[in-house]
Amino acid sequence: MSVDLDPAVRRPLADRLLAMADDELILAHRNSEWTGHAPILEEDIAFANIAQDELGHASLWYALLAALTGEDPDQLAFFREANAFRCAQLVQLPRGDWAFSMLRQYLFDAYEMILLADLSVSRYRPLAEAAAKIRPEEIYHHRHTSTWIRRLGRGTEESCRRVQRALDILWPMTAQLFWMPDEYGILAAAGIMPDLGQVAARWFESVRPFLVDAHLTLPADFDATDAPPRGQHSPHLAPLLAEMQEVARLDEAAQW
Repeated sequence: MSVDLDPAVRRPLADRLLAMADDELILAHRNSEWTGHAPILEEDIAFANIAQDELGHASLWYALLAALTGEDPDQLAFFREANAFRCAQLVQLPRGDWAFSMLRQYLFDAYEMILLADLSVSRYRPLAEAAAKIRPEEIYHHRHTSTWIRRLGRGTEESCRRVQRALDILWPMTAQLFWMPDEYGILAAAGIMPDLGQVAARWFESVRPFLVDAHLTLPADFDATDAPPRGQHSPHLAPLLAEMQEVARLDEAAQW
């Protein structure tokens, strides 16, 4: 069932779509940095495909945003400064080692598995249709990264140490995925977006037993309410954007 969008709903929905698109875009860029550097050839291809999938998901969310606001997706991706992005700090961090990138992708995939299931029944039909299109690819991503985390956590002493070190760094940053500004409540009340507090609780119920089974130790209790706002970035975002946007900014009028 679709609903007409009240003007009061459009702005918070646009803000949330921007955050979702920015998450996917920046994570895709970080993952693409493994192309040619993955530990085995098969994984080089697989993770490059995952990066390409995430880029495609970003494009879908930007397209929905464009339908609401008229903003051009290419302009949003390549000509905004860092302070205008709304991606979580989790996706901004440098790629690190293989354990770090696999764990980050797993934590993000687990979040998206729950979020997309809820979005697929959104009362805003374009959002529901986009989520239903993305979800099968995320099921594959989640299965892929789950296999790697179990393999690393249950592998050698060194592999377990590396993935535990990654968890110690990444765990505190996961809360920002579920940050909700005050105006977000109108989206949940209208059945357009899920309550992110409930998404966070289900996410924790999913990842906690999995990580423990992978012989990992959670660094601290999870508190989704203790998170910086989406506009608060790490120092790694601006250099990433300078690299990602360099070619587009050489000639802003260029036609591709």
